[in-house]
Amino acid sequence: MRLLLDTHIALWAITDSPALSAEARRYILAPNNEVYVSAASIWEISIKHGLGRGNMPVSGSEAADFFTQAGYMTLDISCQHAVYVETLPALHADPFDRMLVAQALSEPMRLLTHDRNLAAYSDTVILV
Repeated sequence: MRLLLDTHIALWAITDSPALSAEARRYILAPNNEVYVSAASIWEISIKHGLGRGNMPVSGSEAADFFTQAGYMTLDISCQHAVYVETLPALHADPFDRMLVAQALSEPMRLLTHDRNLAAYSDTVILV
């Protein structure tokens, strides 16, 4: 299965946070799963870390390095992803989260999240 990690799930995974559920860990560590982190997540981390907001434990460059060390692949943002965002219902206002949903639905991939608002977009979103 191709998994796209929501930003907070990716951060919890690389920091070994107790907030990461056992179910999420199983998905991430399953040997047959391909785990991706979006460039949108690196962008979000970079912005929030740079502004001192969002309780970001690492910078964008540190996060990118940690994600690579963890074996996660990077999903770039394409024009197709950007255009797909406009087809999404207004269930969530955060532009980073909307991009992750658009990427997951258009690739297709399964989006792993702890955000109930994102889970409302599709049954391909895995709420953990």
